Amino acid sequence: MDREDSTHHRALVTAARDGDQRARDELVTAYLPLVYNIVGRALNRHADVDDVVQETFIRALDGLPGLRDPDSFRSWLVTIAVNEIRRLRRPDQHHAHPADPLDDPHTLDAADPGADFVDLTLVHLDLADQRRETVEATRWLEPDDRTLLSLWWLEAAGRLTRTEVATALELSPQHTAVRVQRLKAQLDAARVVVRALAAVPPCDRLRQTVGVWDGVPSALWRKRIARHARECVRCTGHWSGLAPAEGLLAGFALLPPTTALTLWAT
Repeated sequence: MDREDSTHHRALVTAARDGDQRARDELVTAYLPLVYNIVGRALNRHADVDDVVQETFIRALDGLPGLRDPDSFRSWLVTIAVNEIRRLRRPDQHHAHPADPLDDPHTLDAADPGADFVDLTLVHLDLADQRRETVEATRWLEPDDRTLLSLWWLEAAGRLTRTEVATALELSPQHTAVRVQRLKAQLDAARVVVRALAAVPPCDRLRQTVGVWDGVPSALWRKRIARHARECVRCTGHWSGLAPAEGLLAGFALLPPTTALTLWAT
């Protein structure tokens, strides 16, 4: 953001904080794509994405009079979005996954694929093979890691700073860096899973491994299939040639919000 844009932004946030309805509407319109992409990627396939986005802005606008520094608005708004994501998940946190999916396959997340944010990304963008693999691999991450991914994705694209990501996660920049490194490793493993499952002809040993799998991506099956790929002579080659994930994510544009959200914001 250059100096002129920064000055305009400060004036806009200040006017909105002072109750100017036009300024408030302009802020919502300006930041709706950012918040929608954070929430959508973090809550992939969840039916309440639009509701969480709306609640984020409602809480932000209600709390705006208490915002002291207009320059911190984006960081503050992102933090509110992450807190709303956590609030939505909190009632389900006691439904822990079993130690192995074979123990209780019915506990796996079976959200409606019709609302799949990954599918939206694939439809809107013409992706090269590794970028497509990376997008599909996000389905295999755990909920908290998808929240981190949604923020890191926007950092890689230049939409957020590392400080803003750390603030939203309530972590130090150093701890955030450790979390991001762990996420990269999990995402790479998920990319290998996508490759292994798509291989033609399929690996017979892998077919036996996933024989009781219900077809729903999960962190538990990611670990199981990735372990097979490390140990299988035929599948171990899927680990080769993985381009750095941040380079693949950096070129993604923000997906446009749903029509319902756009109408709500106007």
